[in-house]
Amino acid sequence: MVPIPAALLAIFLGDRLSKQWAIAWLMPRGSIRVLPFLRLTYVENTGAAFGIGFSRNGFFIILSTLLLGVLFYLLRAWRDKNVWIRVGLILVAGGALGNLYDRLAYGFVVDFLQLPMWPVFNVADSCVTIGAFCLAWGLRLDDRRLADKPA
Repeated sequence: MVPIPAALLAIFLGDRLSKQWAIAWLMPRGSIRVLPFLRLTYVENTGAAFGIGFSRNGFFIILSTLLLGVLFYLLRAWRDKNVWIRVGLILVAGGALGNLYDRLAYGFVVDFLQLPMWPVFNVADSCVTIGAFCLAWGLRLDDRRLADKPA
């Protein structure tokens, strides 16, 4: 498995590079259809998904910082857990770092990926979502393993 710092750096850099591209290239253009189901649309988000907490950037900075503390603790505490749990924690932490950087540097999160009937999102959001699914799957597998273990 890739060392945790390298994985976090790769996620963070991928997110930063994509957002820098969105700021430099997409912001002047606004929105562009790429595929019938995908648009690139530049958005400055001061809240969370679905418009939750609009203009509550300070709250989300505090929440993200606390979440990262918990995630880094769990990465150390759960070293012996299955790969799904570890990958999930790394993806969620990397995504949280990417969005926290935006909130601190710009006062908002740069979003630019748009699917029908879904809020505009970014690479960090994708990592958080995929990571949460990996984490849930890993915890389910871990629970099954413990339940199947003879007493």
